[in-house]
Amino acid sequence: MTDPPLGSPWEDLRAYVATPRLTGLRLSPDGTRLVASVSTLNKDKNAYVTSLWQVDPSGAQPARRLTRGVDGDAASAFTRGGDLLFTSKRTVPAGDEPAKDSTKALWCLPAGGGEAYVAGRRDGGWEAILTSTDADTVVLAAPAHPGTADEKADAERREARSKAKVSAILHKGVPVRFWDHDLGAETTRLFASSISDADDATLTAPRPLSGDVGGSLDGPFSLSADGQVAVSSWRTPQRKGDQHYSVAIWDVASGERRVIDATECDYEIPLVSPDGSLVAAICSTRPTPQRVSESWLVLIDATTGVSTPLARSWDRWGAPAAWSPDSKTLYVTADDDGDSPVFAVQVGQGANAGGLGIAQRDLSRQETADPRRLTGQGAFSSISVAPDGTLYALRSSYTDPGSIVRIDQSSGETTELKSPVTYPDLPGRLERIETEASDGARVPAYLLLPPDSSSEKPAPLALWIHGGPLGSWNAWSWRWCPWLLVSRGYAVVLPDPALSTGYGWDYIQRGWGRWGFEPFTDLMAVTDAVVARDDIDESRTVAMGGSFGGYMANWVAGQTDRFKAIVTHASLWNLETFGNTTDAPWFWANEMTPEMRAANSPHHQADKIVTPMLVVHGDKDYRVPIGEGLALWWALASGWDGEPDDLPHRFLYFPDENHWILTPNHARVWYETVLAFLARHVDGREIAGSELV
Repeated sequence: MTDPPLGSPWEDLRAYVATPRLTGLRLSPDGTRLVASVSTLNKDKNAYVTSLWQVDPSGAQPARRLTRGVDGDAASAFTRGGDLLFTSKRTVPAGDEPAKDSTKALWCLPAGGGEAYVAGRRDGGWEAILTSTDADTVVLAAPAHPGTADEKADAERREARSKAKVSAILHKGVPVRFWDHDLGAETTRLFASSISDADDATLTAPRPLSGDVGGSLDGPFSLSADGQVAVSSWRTPQRKGDQHYSVAIWDVASGERRVIDATECDYEIPLVSPDGSLVAAICSTRPTPQRVSESWLVLIDATTGVSTPLARSWDRWGAPAAWSPDSKTLYVTADDDGDSPVFAVQVGQGANAGGLGIAQRDLSRQETADPRRLTGQGAFSSISVAPDGTLYALRSSYTDPGSIVRIDQSSGETTELKSPVTYPDLPGRLERIETEASDGARVPAYLLLPPDSSSEKPAPLALWIHGGPLGSWNAWSWRWCPWLLVSRGYAVVLPDPALSTGYGWDYIQRGWGRWGFEPFTDLMAVTDAVVARDDIDESRTVAMGGSFGGYMANWVAGQTDRFKAIVTHASLWNLETFGNTTDAPWFWANEMTPEMRAANSPHHQADKIVTPMLVVHGDKDYRVPIGEGLALWWALASGWDGEPDDLPHRFLYFPDENHWILTPNHARVWYETVLAFLARHVDGREIAGSELV
């Protein structure tokens, strides 16, 4: 029996999970070639694989596919001469020794055309590839076993563990897990190499740059244009399990390393300037139960290590994204009132030679620099800057699943380029709304409406709560797509309550340590405002959320019975025990006092829950461990005093998924189950859920 033809992705979940997605963008050093990464279903339709496509920066020519690796191609980077390096598990050409399963070969696709060839190989593969725009230098990040002296010893350890089927890890400190994977069996090391632009050029034998530094190396990594300066984040264990983050700067030629530290904050997302003289980073203070962490941009002199605040009074959470080629402008992204635009920040002028031949700057006026918002609506990522100053980026929003754009450096004018992927029209309309909280604060939200909602046909409402909690609804997400509800007749409201980013530090502070108070009352205020509309049916409302949004869904369930159904995904249930099992307990230790955890913990309100709840959790979730979902499920099941077969709650469990449901068929099951659960409790309709659960 053949499957019926695919319909619209907004109505047919088979088509939805099969829809290609833009995942990355790279620009060649001369600015003439763009390469986009596109994820699509594999031939068995049970996983996503990535292919590389060339995009015309001028916008004149259609996109052209470059790679077709069966298992996907990734970690792309351009050499100085324009050749494209990428990693792949594709079969190596005849005559070469077959790669082990754990190996990703480094392939090179010549700029002048022709077939890709193997430019380098390593048992264990590579995690990241950095190339310099003005030199042949290549810096590679790779996994290696702690305690191994060299590549030969590392390969032997990997082979011995594999043959013995040993996966045990002996930890000497924290962390031991991160999001969805275990730490410690292998840690990251940096290697230096080079590759010329000659025909069929291969990597020179990589030499150790960092050596065995345990778990200290932490991405992201960046490299100066001349290949002389490499930069990374650097993690140092502290007393009582705490962690501290600094910036490591390497002289690539000598291997000399300097760690730049700050006692008052952690450095995050370091990005070296093209001329190697400066490192832009975020300086983040540690939060206390009474005060939210403050973050600001800094410029670190790569020679002296002196740090200078950049736009210190700016109350946005800016993240370094790219430098201009002349190292005079830093481009950052930051959440800003429902968008995540690109901002331009001018940095110090008047470079002069400093130690190690690295230029130094006059940074005396940087503290008062005022970031200039460059782009309009949307969330921007994968930002690159051409030699002429033109910017290229990926853009998304709740009306744009993903596009490739060119940005004028002066005006910010954005031009959409011809993309490898296109999307059908969305099944509804979008409005920006706001209401006033009980304390007078402005609470903004996006409201998505089906095209036929009206006073004659009011739509049921879904309150969808974002995670974080420090976050904002501003970018398209394939994991949390409200349009799949809109296409089935729901209106969906996406609020940014207290703790949301993009509205200033005071807006975050309103909800700090008070998760169950201002964030909750903000959500109820938004819901009240929306259901007061004549095109919304107040009697048919639901609430849903994931991570912190799942926590809020649990809190809502214990505070009100106004909703017909609640969906809680990867949610926190018991704040008093959660911190001991999460992957980053040192952060949680600074978040609330024991009294705050007790006052804000949903589990204390378990006996008040009367709304049917769908609990969703993945077993490999290490950020919000499965114990939270299991404890919630037991509270619901044990609190039900009716017939067992009449239990209104459900538990959707994914043994192989993590904080996010990433595999295509599991994503389909997620949406099918959620939609069927909502239909049952909102309208009393029984619609087909997944046939596989």
